[in-house]
Amino acid sequence: MIRTFLFSNRFVFKIILVFLFVILLPTFILSWAFNMQSESVVKTNVRENTIQTTKQTADSLSFIFNSGSDTSDFIFSNTDIQKAIMNMNRSSAEEQRRIFQYMNNTLNQIVYSNSFVKNVYVWKEEGSGWGGSTFSPYMYHPSMYKLMRIRVSNQEWIKEAKQKDGELAWRGLQFDRLIGGGANTDLILPIGRVVKNFNDMNHIGFMQVNLNGHSILNILEQLKLGKTGRFFVVDQQGKIMIHPDLNLINKSVETPDLLKKIVDKDVVEFEYTLNGNPHYGVKQPLSNGWMIVGTVPVYEITGQLDRLQTFILISSGVLIMLSIGIGLLMVSRITKPIKQLTLDMRKVKNGDLKVRTNVRSNDEIGLMSQQFNSMLQEIEKLMHKVNEEQDQKLQAELRAVMHRIHPHFLLNTLNMLWWSIKSNQNDRAALSLKSLIRLLEAHMGKSGSMITLEEEIDFLRKYITILELRYEKTFKLDLEVEPEAEKLVIPRMLLQPLVENAIFHGIIPKETDGRILIQVHTRDNYTEFLVTDDGIGIREEKLKILNEPEKAKAKGEMGIGLLHVYDMLRFYYSDCSEWTVTSKLGEGTTVCILLGNPAIPNSLDNKRRNV
Repeated sequence: MIRTFLFSNRFVFKIILVFLFVILLPTFILSWAFNMQSESVVKTNVRENTIQTTKQTADSLSFIFNSGSDTSDFIFSNTDIQKAIMNMNRSSAEEQRRIFQYMNNTLNQIVYSNSFVKNVYVWKEEGSGWGGSTFSPYMYHPSMYKLMRIRVSNQEWIKEAKQKDGELAWRGLQFDRLIGGGANTDLILPIGRVVKNFNDMNHIGFMQVNLNGHSILNILEQLKLGKTGRFFVVDQQGKIMIHPDLNLINKSVETPDLLKKIVDKDVVEFEYTLNGNPHYGVKQPLSNGWMIVGTVPVYEITGQLDRLQTFILISSGVLIMLSIGIGLLMVSRITKPIKQLTLDMRKVKNGDLKVRTNVRSNDEIGLMSQQFNSMLQEIEKLMHKVNEEQDQKLQAELRAVMHRIHPHFLLNTLNMLWWSIKSNQNDRAALSLKSLIRLLEAHMGKSGSMITLEEEIDFLRKYITILELRYEKTFKLDLEVEPEAEKLVIPRMLLQPLVENAIFHGIIPKETDGRILIQVHTRDNYTEFLVTDDGIGIREEKLKILNEPEKAKAKGEMGIGLLHVYDMLRFYYSDCSEWTVTSKLGEGTTVCILLGNPAIPNSLDNKRRNV
C-alpha cells in the first residue's frame, strides 16, 4: 500500500526522499563512523589481548621447558653421575648396590625438587639404567624389569640424541611407557640427551628428562580463543608437538596456508582460509625453538562487533520506517492539492480538454490551478480555430484532387469523340456521346465526395462502355463482391483510375480484348480491394517505383490516375490503409488496397463529405 502510494505520487516520493536525506544522512554518517570506530576498537582489543595472552602462555611454557633443560644440563655436567655410570659394571656387587642407590637417590631428589619434572631416566650404552621417582633402591626390584626390557638402541629418541651429540632432543607429547605397570599410564614431554665422559667426550649413556604433560596441556586448555579456537605447539618445520587432540601429535599441519604462515618467522599474527571461512591466527616462539600457535574462526572473535552491527542496522531500519511514516503524515496535506492537479493534467493529456481543476488555495498551488484553468480555455479556443482552418484546407485539397481527375477523364473521352467525328464515324460518336451524357448525369446526380461501392461499380460499367466504343474492343468486367460489401462507403472515383490504367496501359498495348476482375473481401480488421487485369504487365523497375508512392510522387513518376487514388487514401484513411502493386510480364497486373474496417474514411464532418 505504501509502495503504491509513493509511486503514484511522485512529488510526495521526492519530498520524502529529501526528508530522509536531510534527516537520516547525519544518522547514517554517525552510524557508519561509530561502526567503523567500534570495529577498529574491537579488532584492536581482540588482537592485543590475544597476542598478550599468547605471549604470557609462551612465557609459561618456556619456563617449564627451561626447567627441563636445566635439569638435563645438571645431569649432563655432574661428574659423580658420569663416574657412577662408568663404574657400574666394573665394581663388586656391594659397590654396584651402592652406585644404584646413589643414582636413584640423586635422580629422585632432582624430580622432587622440580614440580614440572615428572621423572628422569638414565641408561648405560648396554641398556641398564636408573629412574628417579620410579624405582626402589634395590637393583633387582621387580619394578626395574620394565626399564631393563627396553632396548635402548631401538628408540628413535636415542638415535636423535646421538645425532645431536650432546644437544637436547625434544620429542612430542606422549604417554610414558616405562613408569608403572600398565602399557600407557601418564603423559610426558620427553627431553633426550647423550651422557658424555668429560675426560674424553665419549658417549657413556643416555638420559631422558620427562616433563609433566598434564601440566602443559592444562595451560593450553585454559586458554580461550572464541568458542572453537585452540592453541597448540609446533616445531620449526610445522609438525605438531603438543595438542589437546593427541591424535594430531607428530603430524604436520594439514592446511597449506596455515603451515606457510607458521614457518614464516617474521609473522606474529595472520589470517588464512579454511573450508572457505576466514580464520585468525597468532603465534609466539618458545625457548626451545618451538612455537605456540592459536587459531580461531574470525566470526567467533568478532561476535561483539557482529551484534553491534546488527543493533545499528535494526535501529537504522526502525528509524527509517518511523521517518517515512512521519514524512507521509507531514507531506500528505501539502501534496494533496498537487496530486489533484496532477490527476487533472493526466486527463488533459488523454484528450479531455473539458476538465477543470477545483483546487482552491491562496498559495502557489492555487495560483497554478487558476493558470491551468485559464490555459485550458485558451487551448480550447485555439483547437477550435485550428480545426476550422484544417477543415477548410482539406476541403480545398479535396476539391483540387477531384477537379484534377475530372478534366483528365473528360479529356480522354472528348479526344475519343473527336477522332470518331474526324473519321466520319458519326453513329459511333453519337453512341459515345450518349453514354458520356448518361455517365455525367449519374455522376452529377450525387452530392458529396462519398458514394457506396455499388454506385462506384455502376459508374465503372458506364465508363467501360465508352472505352469499348472508343477502342472497338470488348473489356469484360468481372465482379467478385461480397453482398455485405456493396453498401460500403468509399471516396468517389476511388476505383475508376485503377480500371482506366488497367485498360490504357495493360490491355490496349496487347491489341486484343481484355478482362478486368474486381474483388472486394471484408475481413475482421480490414476490407480488401483487388483490381486485376490480363494485360502486358509492368517492368520490375517501374513496379518498384509504384510500390513506393511517396518517392514516386516526389519524383513525378506517378500518373494522374494513380496519384488521385493515392491522395484519396492519404486524405481519407491516413495510416489505416495499404497499397501494393504486383505484376508479371505477359500475364497482367494486380493492385491491392487494404482499408481498415469499417471501410469508412477518418471521421469527417458534413462539410468535408460534401466537397
